[in-house]
Amino acid sequence: MLDVRDLSVSYGTIRAVRGISFTVGKGELVSLLGANGAGKSSTIKAIAGAMKTSGGAVTLEGKDITSANPEQVIRAGLATVPETRDVFPDLTVAENLMLGAYIHRRDHAGNRENLDRLHTLFPRLAERASQAAGTLSGGEQQMLVIARALMARPSVLLLDEPSLGLAPAIVERIFEMIETLKKSGLTILLVEQNVNQALAVADRAYVMRLGAIVASGTADEIRSTSDLSAHYLGG
Repeated sequence: MLDVRDLSVSYGTIRAVRGISFTVGKGELVSLLGANGAGKSSTIKAIAGAMKTSGGAVTLEGKDITSANPEQVIRAGLATVPETRDVFPDLTVAENLMLGAYIHRRDHAGNRENLDRLHTLFPRLAERASQAAGTLSGGEQQMLVIARALMARPSVLLLDEPSLGLAPAIVERIFEMIETLKKSGLTILLVEQNVNQALAVADRAYVMRLGAIVASGTADEIRSTSDLSAHYLGG
């Protein structure tokens, strides 16, 4: 469904991503693991159209989106939840969510149906619908940015470090929601430093180090790899 081939990303003379290839099949949850500086977020930005590639190709359901801009990528069916957890702080929770439905803004009935489904998945957002997004807790803001991405009705969801900076109890809740999304049939690429949490929900995983993929396999295979810590920690 999502096919990345020989993808390279550079910052000037620095090669952040070095010709990596991986796939995410329909209905799969694939984790992209690695320490800080491994190239994970640069990979996500390139796929999402937020950063130019310096080589390679990205295809979604057979369509080349390598040179697409972020709006074109969303319209193609791929939505991204960035690690920065950016919300529009002065807008309400409800208004933030409806911004996620911009590409479907004329489909009022469809948006209402999708919103009702997301309120079931994220009941706290329903409770906070009229509250300014900037007053939410970090965990609530993470729920909001995930739900906002889902308002675009994507066929593939990219999650960049959803556990970053959150308390353990909130991380557990976020990953329960990710598991629920997986069970619904949504295709997910999950970028995460929390190896145990990521592998607990993943079908397959790739490990990045210094811009390259150094290990890949099923979640169980990656979990049992004796030198995973060396790959992951960069040792």
